[in-house]
Amino acid sequence: MELYLIRHGRTIWNQEGKLQGRTDIELTEEGKTSAYELGKKLKNIKFDVIFSSPLKRAFDTAKLICPDKAESIIKDERLCELCFGEQEGADFTKWKNPSSPYNYFFTAPEKYTPPKNGETLQHIMKRTKDFVKTQIEPLYDKAERILIVAHGALNAALMCYLENNDIKNYWGKGLQKNLEATIFTYTGTTWIRKE
Repeated sequence: MELYLIRHGRTIWNQEGKLQGRTDIELTEEGKTSAYELGKKLKNIKFDVIFSSPLKRAFDTAKLICPDKAESIIKDERLCELCFGEQEGADFTKWKNPSSPYNYFFTAPEKYTPPKNGETLQHIMKRTKDFVKTQIEPLYDKAERILIVAHGALNAALMCYLENNDIKNYWGKGLQKNLEATIFTYTGTTWIRKE
């Protein structure tokens, strides 16, 4: 079984370098066009099941990638982006400043403490693991290819489970770019990343 993990298309907040999290930001025209173009490139790939975050930027991306299956896309709350609490809408570049209380987000995720009302990385790892174990792995004998369209930090959490990474290696091979696809094969017991 193959699993395609795709990050949503570009939004205004992506362009402006703002933290989106659970804030429901729409795709830009460029984001819509790029998602549609990706859909054309993938048109000969048959997805048996499509899952999406319920947030507009991901769900609209999924619909643009697979317009013929738009009615059957399954939204799952566990695929919502990491919640950044009171920091949603903040300038993301400021988080990378060594003096920021959130600077560990990328450099030492095991030390990251979320903003007020934000979600821990441990929590997003738990809910994504639960999603894969209850929704994806049971499809092993039933589906040949599955698509998930979600978010940067969310997909990183999914990949932590798929690649058996601990929180220290939360970002694995780095943050996915908008509309980047990462593909895994499932053997029934093991997930293998396709390079």
